Amino acid sequence: FPLFSQVTCNCFTISNGEMQDVGVGLYPSMSLLNHSCDPNCVIVFEGYQLLLRSVREIQIGEELTISYIESLMPTSERQKQLMRQYCFECDCLLCQNREKDAEKLAGEEHAWKEVKDAVNEVRYPRSKEEWEQVLARCQNLLSSNVGHLPDTNIYQLKMLDWAMDACINLESWEEALYYGSRTLASYRLYYPGFHPLRAVQLMRVGKLQYNQDMFPQALETLKQAYDIMKVTHGTDHSLMQALMEMKEQCEAIMRTQ
Repeated sequence: FPLFSQVTCNCFTISNGEMQDVGVGLYPSMSLLNHSCDPNCVIVFEGYQLLLRSVREIQIGEELTISYIESLMPTSERQKQLMRQYCFECDCLLCQNREKDAEKLAGEEHAWKEVKDAVNEVRYPRSKEEWEQVLARCQNLLSSNVGHLPDTNIYQLKMLDWAMDACINLESWEEALYYGSRTLASYRLYYPGFHPLRAVQLMRVGKLQYNQDMFPQALETLKQAYDIMKVTHGTDHSLMQALMEMKEQCEAIMRTQ
């Protein structure tokens, strides 16, 4: 039990290029980093290699911090998860001010609670039929909540993400772009500055625009992703290399038009 507790408190979730969870790993030196809901560093992975990247200027003597959890959650949910898994209460400025909690839970409560339950029930689909079921559920809820939930509501945002993923897996590219485009304003609101999740989302939307021959829009979106990813991932990261290649291809096409 002590060993299990140590692993639970000190492991890192390993993610792939699109920031999807693929496993867990122990990185002893990185386990020394303390938590902040508004950290000055982020962790990204290159395969199983963990990379610690600063996302803003750090003063001499300033402590390096990372977020142990998904910062998108409202303050009360973040506090519950931190206490449950790590046995401490966060007192960072973000938690003290309860910043953006109102936007995160905007809309009619009965509507977002229904969407929250639906999102929590989704398990990653393993077949086309399961993806079709997820998409149908998302479409039904998104349609029924028009006027009741803004896209800034975090559960509505997660529903849009699932709808986008479902459309991509079902090769419904135009619809995937529609849902992805709706997420960008909320990603900008909740992941300001340099954040890897926003960079990846911009890259995904830019790729959809590129594949639908929307080259001016794709180039603008990919440039935004590039500006963030050069900080969060670095120019040597494989995802950054793929982004630069797509951006260069888009620029070459536009020069010939």
